[in-house]
Amino acid sequence: MKLIGSYTSPYVRKVRAVLAEKKIDYDFVIDSPWLPESGVPNLNPLGKIPVLLLDDETPLFDSRVIVEYIDAVTPNNKLFPAPNRERIEVKRWEALADGICDAATSAFLEAKRPKKEQSASAISRQQDKITRSLEFMSEQLGEKPFCTGTHFSMADIAVGTALGYLAFRFADINWQESHPNLGKLYAKLMLRPSLAETVPHD
Repeated sequence: MKLIGSYTSPYVRKVRAVLAEKKIDYDFVIDSPWLPESGVPNLNPLGKIPVLLLDDETPLFDSRVIVEYIDAVTPNNKLFPAPNRERIEVKRWEALADGICDAATSAFLEAKRPKKEQSASAISRQQDKITRSLEFMSEQLGEKPFCTGTHFSMADIAVGTALGYLAFRFADINWQESHPNLGKLYAKLMLRPSLAETVPHD
């Protein structure tokens, strides 16, 4: 099994963390769709990472599809509950965390454009999404030890990945101070090797 992606992508980090939690060996192939010689479009017509290439050469793409597949085919350390209300709650947390990553990556890429071509309003809209999402995330977490209650799940990996991406690309967003419960959760999550060993870097 091969995982195609980069060290900077939060979506790739999410998959890497799940593979680590499930103790699955894989080959990590570094590739970015932003490179002119990238092979990603040949595996994913959408030209996005991560891509998980199964042993039979079947490519899986979209991090949410990949992590659900990995959890379904391995019985150990289940990260998704059985289909019920709790599973929907986990997937809602994942959607919220991925939405923060979507907004953050959009703002980051817009800010990388030449100054004259940047849209300040576009960046502001993405930043507003991040602010609202962090507030909602903090409210939903409350004083619980983990996102959905007392046990670690896919929700926590997704949230840890999103918060880690903000720490990586947007250090000026001081969410730890604004939302101490998120800071406490993130510190706890970073004690897990799956997240501590996949910290994004250029």
